[in-house]
Order: sequence, then structure tokens, then C-alpha cells
Amino acid sequence: MTVRAVTPEKAGELVPLADRLRFMLVFRVLAAVAVLLAIPLTRDHLVESEATVVAATAGFLVLALVCHVAWRLAGRRGAALFSGMLILDAVFLAWAAYATGGAGSPIRYLIVLELVAVALLASYRTGIKLAIWQSLLIVATYYGQKGGVLVPFDDAGQTNIIGTPGEQTIVFVGVLWAATIATAGFSAINERELRRRRSDLEALAKLTARLERESEPRGVANELLNAAIESFDFRRAVVLGAKDGERFETLAGAGAVPTTSDTDAAIPSIAAATTPATGSALELAARSRTTQLVSRLDSSADPWLDAQLPGARNLVIIPLAAEGGTVGALVAEHESRAGSRIETRLVHTVERFAAHAALALRNAWLLEEVRALAASDPLTGLANRMTFGDSLERELARARRDDGEVTLVLLDLDHFKKLNDTRGHQAGDEVLRRTAATLREQQRTYDVAARYGGEEFALVAPGLSTDDAPATAERIRAAIESNGCEVTASIGVATYPRDASDAHTLVAAADAALYRAKHAGRNRVDQADPALSR
Repeated sequence: MTVRAVTPEKAGELVPLADRLRFMLVFRVLAAVAVLLAIPLTRDHLVESEATVVAATAGFLVLALVCHVAWRLAGRRGAALFSGMLILDAVFLAWAAYATGGAGSPIRYLIVLELVAVALLASYRTGIKLAIWQSLLIVATYYGQKGGVLVPFDDAGQTNIIGTPGEQTIVFVGVLWAATIATAGFSAINERELRRRRSDLEALAKLTARLERESEPRGVANELLNAAIESFDFRRAVVLGAKDGERFETLAGAGAVPTTSDTDAAIPSIAAATTPATGSALELAARSRTTQLVSRLDSSADPWLDAQLPGARNLVIIPLAAEGGTVGALVAEHESRAGSRIETRLVHTVERFAAHAALALRNAWLLEEVRALAASDPLTGLANRMTFGDSLERELARARRDDGEVTLVLLDLDHFKKLNDTRGHQAGDEVLRRTAATLREQQRTYDVAARYGGEEFALVAPGLSTDDAPATAERIRAAIESNGCEVTASIGVATYPRDASDAHTLVAAADAALYRAKHAGRNRVDQADPALSR
């Protein structure tokens, strides 16, 4: 097993589009200033008058400012205006180079700078297109001078230091294309990276929005898993949860691993929680709270994880860390050729996904605990009075729909006040806890046991018929009498629909039966009388 820790790396800043357009405007202003400064240097080689060059430059500046303002006002609809301005830039610079000396003019170097600026600030595709347009303008200017349509070379009084005007034009076009291609290459790399970062940020924003709507731990895990699979094309992945920070359980899986829609009984290796062995890749990631890159799992060190991702290669194990502890892990298998390494950018992005999901998972578990505390009695751990009422209403609604029966068992501990007075409240609390444990042992899986109030307890038993209810209540009474607490219980039983038509009357019927059991000598079961209940 090969394990490598990943260290954090600072993300680069992105340049907004508005700033790029502002830079282009600055370049146009500087280019116009350079043309004006070149007039005294090229006075002996001007083919147009100084006034004409100054007027054309001033007009270009005004038009550049107007077009920039118009583009800002037009927004996205100003794309054609922006492209048209780039074409105008090329025409102005080509004319300025011709007017200040043609093939030997220093203004030609501004054309190269313009192409570099466009490739970097607009896009490399636009830079290539503009290079083609500039090349056509330069060649057209050369043949215009050569053919006499424009001022000929000799009349311009040029001094050809490097070759003939034709040779100078060829060399310049070559330099222009070399600079354009080199710049466009770097620009393409930067543009691709910008697109990746933008895509990652959009995916992270979507995940954050989805996590805000999830309040269940498995829902949070599924959202993280789906986002990771969609954004990074992982072959297989599992999201593990560690509520106590030590024992891991599978919350979600994709690829070769069954998802949470499958039954836990069919996948015992995934349903069971486990504590990773010391030194295993999972334990190392959880303990150090740093991402681990694993070429292949060691089945002896990580047998539980290896069983869920059999034969996995090139794994990324990212701990889900929140509030100074580890609450889970994302384990993903990425596509990679032999000997290649996963991109650091991808690892850092997945870590951001995991950081958001870790907080959401921690909050979901805290919410579960709050709900459990709100729904249960703190002393006995049974359902409280509010939960009892909700459960009774829910089971009665189901019974009405399915034409079924619901039995309510109310029990009250006999002489409990006397027990508190003689043995103390701590002994009384222990009796209540033991009674709750006994009731929990006697109830069926789908029954709801609750502390009704004080020393009173209740059992909602859906499907328990009128005929079977007394025997069930008697079994509970006998269990309480023999549980070692030295207390007995009086029990009242009522069944829907025989004894009542709704929750309120069913409770009243069971309470009346309990009252009769108390007055008949206690430590006994009494069943509701339909004649008295209605």
C-alpha cells in the first residue's frame, strides 16, 4: 500500500471580465500616445502629414472611448461592438505604421503588442483571428505600395536596414505570428484553467444549495456523493460517517457499491459499522485530518473498506472534518493511467466539497439528537407525552384506513408516592427506569411505549385485538411485579374501535378502566366496558 499526504495550496485569484476590458482601453490609449510620440522620430519618413496623423489618432481615441461606454451599457448584446472595435484597432495600427514609414516604422511593434494583449485579455481564439486580419492588412499595405496605389517605397524615403521592404514584411509577419502563437498557447492554458475553476465554483455552489435543504445524515451523504461523481467522474465512491469520531458506517455509495436504496440486510458488510485498524489508510486520514492518496488498498489493514471497494486502485480518501474532529470520510476511486497522479487542483476542489458536507453532516446529527431529546422522556428514555399523542393519532388514522384495531394500555405504579416518601426520590427514579426497561422488553417492535406522566406509563399497540389485549396487559403486569423493584402496577386497557372512535375517547376509556383497577384492589388489569365508554 502506497500512501501520500496532500498539503494545501493557495488558490489563484481570477480576473473579472470588466477589468480585462478596462485593460484593453488602457492599451488603446497607450497605443495612441505612442503613435503621437513617434511622429517627431519618423518625420523624415512620413507618408501622411503630421496633422492628418494627429487627427486620425485623436479620432481613434474618441471612438475607442465611445465604443467602450456603449459596450458597457449594452452588456452581453455588445459582443459584436467589442469585436468591431478590435477590427478597428488593427486598421488604425496598420494605417499608423504605413503613415509613419511603412515596413520600417517602429509603430509595427505596437501591432505585436496588440496581438499579445488581445490573446491574454480577450481569448486565444480572438488573438489568432486578429493575427490573420493584421497579416492581411500588412500584406495589402505592402502590395498597395508596391503597385503604386499607396505612396511607393522610394517616395516614402525609407532606409531599409534589414533587406528589402518585401523581406522586412515577411520577417515582421513571421515575428507577429510567432508572438501570437506563443501568447495564444499560454492564454489557452489559462483560459482552460479559468473554465475549470468556474465550473468547480458553480458545482460547489450547487452542492451548498442542496446541502441547505437536507436535514438527514444519509441525505447529506447522498448529495456529497452525487456532486463528487458528477463533477469529477469518479468510478466508484463511498461516503462514510463516524458519529462518534471512531466507528465508521457507510452512508452512501455509487458505482460497484450498492446505494442506500438497497436493503441493509442484503449487504451486511456495508451496513455494519467498524473501527479502522491503527495504521490503515482510513485511520490515518481520520486521525491526521489530511487527504490520503492510495494506489491500492491493503486488504489486511483495511479489510472493511476493501470489501466495499474490491480491487480498487488510485483512491482518494478525504476526511470529513468539522469542529476539530472527524465525522466521516469520502473515499473515491478516480480514473488514472498506470503511473500517473491525480491533479492537485482536483484534490483541493474535492476537499472544499467535503468541508461543506462535513458541517452539514455534523448539523444533521445534532438535529437528530435534538429531535430525539424533544421526543423522549429524559429519565426513562421512553417516548414522552407529545410523542405518545402523535403516535396514537397516526396509528388510529392507519387503523381507520385499513379497518384495523389499536389497543391502548395505561398503567400506573401502585403506592408510588409512599415509595418516594419512605425510600427517597432517587430510589423512585430507579423504579421508574426499571419499569420503563421492563415495558420496553415486553413491547413488540412496532409498539410505542411512553411515559404518560409521573408514575404512569402507556403502550400504543397497533393491531392488538380486543380479545388478545387483556392477556398482553397481564403479561406486562406480571413482568413489572417480578422485575425486582418491589412494586406492582394497575393497568387499564381500551381498544379502537370497540371502546372508542378517536384518540381522546380511547384515552378516556383506558383511564376509566385503570381507575376501576385501582379501586378494585390494585395490581390487576381491567378492560374498558363499551357500555361505559360511550
